[in-house]
Amino acid sequence: MKTAVILLSGGLDSATVLALASQQGFACYCLSLDYGQRSSSELLAAGRVAKALGAVAHRVLKLDLGQLGGSALTDASIAVPIDGVRPGVPVTYVPARNTIMLSLALSWAEVLGSRDIFVGVNAIDYSGYPDCRPEFIRAFETLANLATKAAVEGAVLTVHAPLISMSKAQIIKKGMQLGVDYGLTVSCYQADEAGRACGVCDSCRLRKEGFYSAQLVDPTSYYEKKP
Repeated sequence: MKTAVILLSGGLDSATVLALASQQGFACYCLSLDYGQRSSSELLAAGRVAKALGAVAHRVLKLDLGQLGGSALTDASIAVPIDGVRPGVPVTYVPARNTIMLSLALSWAEVLGSRDIFVGVNAIDYSGYPDCRPEFIRAFETLANLATKAAVEGAVLTVHAPLISMSKAQIIKKGMQLGVDYGLTVSCYQADEAGRACGVCDSCRLRKEGFYSAQLVDPTSYYEKKP
């Protein structure tokens, strides 16, 4: 069986990607990063999702990006925006996060002898992050095929971003077809310890709109009344 490394945050998108990779016949090795994010409950969600969707393994690597700061997700002194999605790169962008995560996934893929990495980035229903664009994924794939022992020895490494051009509603519908239990996932930027969502951050708004547009029941638990 082919092996693949799946970047698994514990959120809606990465859970769907894991289900897609499994459907395609990959033995899935899930990788999460404890980077000092505000919502640590998403890591617990990642473990639940990995188990529910039959991942071969799930590892959590610790790398405290909070020591560098620069993001509302890692620096408590920067407030998470709650007044709606706006144009431009928001303060919830974590500098170089996807580059770092993909690099770690690439390292594990080499160790496993895998030629495939899956990531749940999306260029439509996203918050303006520069490392969620198709050109970034293509550039990283080029890097992967230049910078690794596996590539030098003839392996072709592929970075899969199957959600890149899908709306949130399309992602949710696809995941439901694949049997994803979105009640296990945590998407909120400031979820509490129980994984309950705030309902007002950008990620919550995009998630709620996705379920609404898909005409499906939103299983998210909230710790305050939804606006």
